[in-house]
Amino acid sequence: MTTIVHDTTEAVCLSEEYNLYLKPIAKMTVSVALPQLKLPGKSISNWEVMERVKAMVAPEQFSALRISKSTMDFIRFEGEVENKMVVKSLLSRLDGKSIKLSGFTDVLKVRAVENKVDFPTRHDWDSFFRDAKDMNETLPGERPDTIHLEGLPCRWFSQKDSQYPDRPSEEVLIAVFEAFGKVRNVDIPMLDPYREEMLDKNFSTFSFGGHLNFEAYVQYQEYCGFTKAMDTLRGMKLMFKGDDGKAVACNIKVMFDTTKHLSDSAVKKRSLERMKLQELERQREEQKRREKEEEERRKEEEKYEQEEEEKERRKEERLRKREQKLREREERRNLKRVRRQQEEEQKKLQMKIAMEERRLLLAQRNLESIRLIAELLARAKEQERQEQARQKEELARLQQLEACRRKQEEELRRVEVEKERALELQRREKELRERLVCNLLKKSNNRSTQPPGNQDQATAEDASDPALVCLSTLTHGRQKIKHIILY
Repeated sequence: MTTIVHDTTEAVCLSEEYNLYLKPIAKMTVSVALPQLKLPGKSISNWEVMERVKAMVAPEQFSALRISKSTMDFIRFEGEVENKMVVKSLLSRLDGKSIKLSGFTDVLKVRAVENKVDFPTRHDWDSFFRDAKDMNETLPGERPDTIHLEGLPCRWFSQKDSQYPDRPSEEVLIAVFEAFGKVRNVDIPMLDPYREEMLDKNFSTFSFGGHLNFEAYVQYQEYCGFTKAMDTLRGMKLMFKGDDGKAVACNIKVMFDTTKHLSDSAVKKRSLERMKLQELERQREEQKRREKEEEERRKEEEKYEQEEEEKERRKEERLRKREQKLREREERRNLKRVRRQQEEEQKKLQMKIAMEERRLLLAQRNLESIRLIAELLARAKEQERQEQARQKEELARLQQLEACRRKQEEELRRVEVEKERALELQRREKELRERLVCNLLKKSNNRSTQPPGNQDQATAEDASDPALVCLSTLTHGRQKIKHIILY
């Protein structure tokens, strides 16, 4: 896994041509002792403790900080910083200090130590090769001269402008590691296409785009080159700086070879195995070629047979088509004959149908004529009945009008009689008025000459005068007649 590097001041150049550097690994272990949790359901957040640890080293920062182990008694963090010189400063800020968490009365003790580098020492390989019974220190590969590297990024060791940028190159590997001494031999197992089929099945061969990292074996001619490389790579990680100045680094695993991987016998054995596999592959290719030729020959024979079958089929097809045409011609003739017969029968049938339709049409017309005559007679009867009813109604209306006229004539005669009577009454009233006026004038003259007592008597006589009574009666009768005439 690669990480971005912001500070490259401690980087040591490994290969300037391929922009490869070695950067010291600056790691530390921080242990935080946890108090006893007395209340049930209460817990301590690892994330909160980690944030407190980060705050304790401010303004410095960890480039990486992860939890390596967490128990009920302690939390162990593994932190990494950019430069090794910062480790001591961070250790002084962390080691022996305490953390106070909210909600807890007890403080958390912090212990911090620098990580020890897990890397083989000269004593390790010297004692291994000295005590190994199957090793011969006089032979290459059976003595401390081969380095086994794991986790090398493929792209960092590929040829520039290569067609396969994800494929590492042995030439680049030799050029990089010759900085420590003369390289005798190298091996990148993933580049060997036959490695999986050899006895060692644990190697990963090369597949384009299938791997990001690879493993390699580097064998030095001299022991001093081996020791120089091991001492230089101890506690280091590999860093690549791009042309744009940005740098990334990754941890690599470095170990001295204990399997005699690059010994002459192992190389010869792999070479023999490779030759056998190549021979097997050649035999397989030859077998495939023969099978292919056999397949092609068989296909040619099948093709020839198919062509013959096709010719025969075409011949049969032509005969079949000829017979088919003859049958079709005979069928067309029969069809025409049958069609003519059908047409003649159809014409006869149509004539019969036409005659029947004509008869039916005449019958329908006769029936319609009968129905029309019946309808006309029914309508005439209806009209006659309606005319009689209308005449009856007209007669009844005329009778009503005659009765009304007679009634009006009688009323008119009655009105004329009443009118004559009224005129007679008016005439008589006029005469009576004139008489009454004359009498009144005479009486007024008499009163003026008579004494007062005689005047009262005269007034009483006037009131009992029959002429006045008759006048009043005539006036009332005239008003009544006028009322009758008006209404």
